[in-house]
Amino acid sequence: MLISLIITTYNRPEALKLVLQSTETQTDQSFEVIVADDGSTPETGDLIAAFKKESKKNVKHVWHEDLGFRAGAVRNLAMREAVGEYIIFLDGDCILQPDFVARHRSLAEAGMVVTGGRILLGEVITKELISQGLWNYANFRSRFVKLWIKKELNKLFPLVFKVGDHFARRYKGFVWRRIKSCNLACWKVDAIKVGGFDENITGWGHEDADFVFRLHVAGVNRKSASWATEVFHLFHPEADKTHARKNEELVQSRIRARYEHPEKVNRFQESRKRLALWYCGYSDA
Repeated sequence: MLISLIITTYNRPEALKLVLQSTETQTDQSFEVIVADDGSTPETGDLIAAFKKESKKNVKHVWHEDLGFRAGAVRNLAMREAVGEYIIFLDGDCILQPDFVARHRSLAEAGMVVTGGRILLGEVITKELISQGLWNYANFRSRFVKLWIKKELNKLFPLVFKVGDHFARRYKGFVWRRIKSCNLACWKVDAIKVGGFDENITGWGHEDADFVFRLHVAGVNRKSASWATEVFHLFHPEADKTHARKNEELVQSRIRARYEHPEKVNRFQESRKRLALWYCGYSDA
């Protein structure tokens, strides 16, 4: 089964460089890379073009105009280019452990969306990695404990102890917490079924929770990938959360409507039709 890694980025090529390097050292190499570019300047495109020449994998770069934070829209654009049956969504500042793809593959299951976790890196180690411009997992791993003591890693044990698939990973019903689009996987057919990410949710925040909720409504259950697939999230200043409250209220209203007035909930059916048409190439989708 070919997997499609969709990596969302915006004007941070020095971080994306490390992420792309980490895809080259995966123990499981049966995947393609699609960089979903939310309107970056040409420097990002130049980096991807250079990486594409050196990599043996299929590497694609999809870009749309910078009209503000539109992560959902550019992920949908990338999904249209995806060849893989299974999609793993990442952020362009989240470095992968070497067994990341392999462990996601082992957790993939029909009718399931998989949500993973992250290890937050401190500002000092982030600056060091960026200045070096070279990802070396073995070197980084040898420093886990020291970095954790210095609070340059916010978690240690999920890196040392890995847990396989088991029944406790499955959620009962929809749970909002711990949904992060920087480490999220699902079957492409399921993503198309619910219309992908809602492109009406713009600005930072909660488009990932909305996506997982609509999958839940469509009968796709959720599985946790914690203690198996953690990514290293490079430090960055806090995002602009101007739209976060509005986005949260939108998603909460859909959840209430689903359980209080299910007869009025047809939006995910409409989005399913819209993305299916769009995926097949109809310009009016």
